[in-house]
Amino acid sequence: GKAVTLVRGLALDTQAMTGLGKRLRSACGAGGTLKDGVLEIQGDHRDRVAGLLEADGFVVKRALG
Repeated sequence: GKAVTLVRGLALDTQAMTGLGKRLRSACGAGGTLKDGVLEIQGDHRDRVAGLLEADGFVVKRALG
């Protein structure tokens, strides 16, 4: 299957996660969805997503998968 970048474990409500997902998808030029509190972004965008989240003050822990 194709690579998917997952973002999970953020203490945000659904509305905030939806907004964050839209921003990340736009920055990555990729599609994606919010499923059960986990943002899924199509493709391998780990570095870009991690950088954007860190710039927003989130602590990023990378998981191998």
